[in-house]
Amino acid sequence: MKLPVIKHLTSFIEENDQDYVLETIETLEALTEVPSLKDEELDVIGELISNMYGALEVDKMVKEGAPKKEALNTFMKRVLGAIDQ
Repeated sequence: MKLPVIKHLTSFIEENDQDYVLETIETLEALTEVPSLKDEELDVIGELISNMYGALEVDKMVKEGAPKKEALNTFMKRVLGAIDQ
């Protein structure tokens, strides 16, 4: 996951609507079923999906009252904590 990408997507959600991101996730998930995709392509799609889910999670925290910067930091700490385990 890349924090700058999540931050950008979070701004996109604020300016537009989370439905755009949700529909994009659905589209990308459907693409992963294409049998001719290479592992590298699946990795890129997976990274995009992860960043989009991360942005949705940060947006949720912001809507619950957390400042955007704090929500981003909390989310990334949670991700890094899960990786370390």
